[in-house]
Formats: sequence, structure tokens, C-alpha cells
Amino acid sequence: NLCFSICVWGWGVIPQHSWLFSALFSVDSAGACFSSCSPKVCIVGSGPAGFYTAQHLIKQHVHVDIYERLPVPFGLVRFGVAPDHPEVKNVINTFTQTAKHSRCSFYGNVNVGKDVSVQELQRAYHAVVLSYGAEGNRTMGVPGEGLAGVYSAKDFVGWYNGLPSCRQLSPDLSCETAVILGQGNVALDVARVLLSPVDMLKETDITQPALEALAHSQVRRVLIVGRRGPVQVAFTIKVDLPRPRKRLTELMLKTALQTPGETEQERRDQASRTWGLRFFRSPVEVLADPERHRTAGIRLAVTRLEGSGEAARAVLTGDVEDVTCGLVISSIGYKSLPIDQSVPFDSKSAIVPNTMGRIKQAPGLYCSGWLKTGPTGVIATTMNNSFDTARSLLDDMESGVLDLSAAKSGSQVITALLEQRGVKPVSFSDWEKIDRVEMSRGEASGKPREKLLTVEEMLHVART
Repeated sequence: NLCFSICVWGWGVIPQHSWLFSALFSVDSAGACFSSCSPKVCIVGSGPAGFYTAQHLIKQHVHVDIYERLPVPFGLVRFGVAPDHPEVKNVINTFTQTAKHSRCSFYGNVNVGKDVSVQELQRAYHAVVLSYGAEGNRTMGVPGEGLAGVYSAKDFVGWYNGLPSCRQLSPDLSCETAVILGQGNVALDVARVLLSPVDMLKETDITQPALEALAHSQVRRVLIVGRRGPVQVAFTIKVDLPRPRKRLTELMLKTALQTPGETEQERRDQASRTWGLRFFRSPVEVLADPERHRTAGIRLAVTRLEGSGEAARAVLTGDVEDVTCGLVISSIGYKSLPIDQSVPFDSKSAIVPNTMGRIKQAPGLYCSGWLKTGPTGVIATTMNNSFDTARSLLDDMESGVLDLSAAKSGSQVITALLEQRGVKPVSFSDWEKIDRVEMSRGEASGKPREKLLTVEEMLHVART
């Protein structure tokens, strides 16, 4: 009787996918209830896309294992969100609930494509979802790009947010003027961090080395450069308003055209640091100092628009403008990288070719997040596209495209393979040890968190 009541309860809570519950539990002629094959799905990447995909799947009685290259979870929420926007990081609370669910397991410190192949994951799971994001840089493709003093925004953000691979960046902030190429949200984040008072930044989770470097920074002026006009800027307003693009344009025009009042003008005159938007400009060359060692300026081509609205295209006018600066930060976009030769990859678009998250010509393989769409949108956008991928996967289970009849060993066989290869995964409870140490170190210095900056230190804490 007890077993029968459990089966009835299961049908009641998942009406959309009641087929899945009946696949997991069967009733024999004597009324006994027994478990058959439980769907096992592997997700590669523990950023927002990975966690949102997992969140949707575990609600439908799918067991999910999340594999992450670093010992710590949360991807760009941890390493990409600006330190002065702590409210955006609150989504970590939701992700933590997902990670602690009985049908979800986290395996950090596992580099898929190196420690274990995608094909090995496919043999161990009913489906594999690639959600590892966009860790590459789009390059400007102009002379002088390799000079000292030129950085990608991805690396610069990783430096002040504690991404281990960016720990040694040590940007030179001894110049007065910095130029940021690109007019998206990341460009604004970088500008704020460069210009914000250190007293404000020291109350955030910015890394201590970055805080010390910014305390000695000589940067006093930041120009944020875009090849198109104010209507086409890629950054977004913080609050949810009707017709946000129109409202954003109105705010910029009001600021640009309105004569400031006496108090505002006095405030501007006394400002020790300034920033501005420079439209209709495209980089042509990074200019070097006389010794050809480092950045001394940037040459910008003057552009004009053909077409209108967001579809407008910037074309060159033939005019150029030189701007003296010692720091150039390229914020023209992230790009995804191929993970494994067995996975189709469009190198031109830097995405995995897919239809609604189903990777083309690769049955049982799915993708979500920036790997699926390209590096666009905010966390809410990623949530919706990840839910779409999860729905595609569940639909394929229901239609029989994914064969659930065969039992899959999942993490059992993968962890055995990793052990043979000398790889020891980090569990979510191991991550919580790291979390507690970081929070404790932060509390001691009046910060919400002081991040561990190397993989070695993370692993040491996790295994202590």
C-alpha cells in the first residue's frame, strides 16, 4: 500500500512529464512497485547555464551530474559579475539549493576534454549537455594589439574578480587616460572599477591584489568607444522599464544636451576623475611609444551609419583620430572554444551548431548558454535559453529519441576513470569548505569575501 501511494503522488506532482515517472517505476501483477532505469544526464560547466539546465531537469526526476573544470562553481556569477553589483550574485543561493538536491551532484576540478572525453561521458549517461560558456577572447585584429598596455576585458575582469588564470595579469595603471573599446555592460563595469573610490571598492569582494593596484592607479579619464551611435549601444539599464531601449537613449540624450545646473556644474568641475562615451569610432591601430615597447595611444577611424536602429551598419568615412592613452581594454566580446574533436563546432560563429539546444549531427548531445547562442544577454536570458534546452531534452526522452531502456552507470564509471588518471574531483561539500574560508577571510578585513586566487590553494582547503 505504501509503495502504491508513492506512485500516485509522483503522477500528481509531474503532470507534464508523467511518462517519465512511469518509466522510472513499474507495478507488477501483484501490485509491487519496483524501480527501473533512472535517467542520468551530465552537464559540463557550472555557470548559470549549467545550473539553470540542471534546475529544470531535476524537477522532472532526472539525476544530474555537473562537471566543472575549476574546483569552485558558479562560473561568470563568481568571475564575471562586477564586485560592486553584489545583488546580481544572489542567484548563487538558488544554485546552491540545486547543487544540494538529492538528484544533483557536483564534480569540480574535472577538465572535460582533457581528464575525460565527451565520448566517455556519452557512454556513461543518457544525455550530455555542454554548458561551458565562452572562455576565449575576440581579437581586434589591428596592428599593435600585442603591445604592453593592451588587455582584453575578459582578462581584466578575471583579474579583479579572482579568476586563477588571470592572477598574474598585473595591469599597468600608471597612465592618465584609458580607452575601452566596446559599449556593452562589461565595458561599463571595467570603467566603474577603474574610476571608483577605493574606499567603496574595499567593501566588495574584489581581490586584494586588484584593490592594492587600483589604490595606486593614476588613471583619471576613461573613454568608452563604440563604432556605432547611441541608439546601438549594447549596455542595458539596471531597472525593468517598458521600452528600455527608448528610455536608455532618452537618458543619454538628456545628459548630453541638458545644460547642467550650478550645483551639478560645480560637482563636475571638482571631479578628480571623468569618463565619457565616444561614438562613431572604430580602432585602426594601437600606437606604440618611441621605443616600441608599450601603448602610447590609439588611432580610431571615424565611421558613419548605413541603415537605422540596431540593424544599422558602421562604415568608414576615411577620417581618423588619434587618442593619447597608456591603457587599452578591448571589450568587443567573449567567444566559445571547441572542447573535443567529437563535438561539432562552428569556428566562424564560435558556437556549437544546434537547434533548440540539440547539437546537430550528434544524438544525445545538447548545449545551453553562450555556447548555444553566442555571448549575448544577461543572466535572465541565459535562464530562459537553458530551460529551453532542458525542455528539448525532456521532449526527446518522452518521444523515444533518447533511449532510456538501458541502465547507465553515470558518475560511478566516470569517477573510476578519473581515479585511474590521478584526478580527484571536488564535491559540493568540498566547495563549501572553500566558501567558509573565503567568507571568514573577508570578514576579517571588512569585506563580504576574500577569494582564494590559485587552484592549488583551493584544492588544499577543499581537502583539509
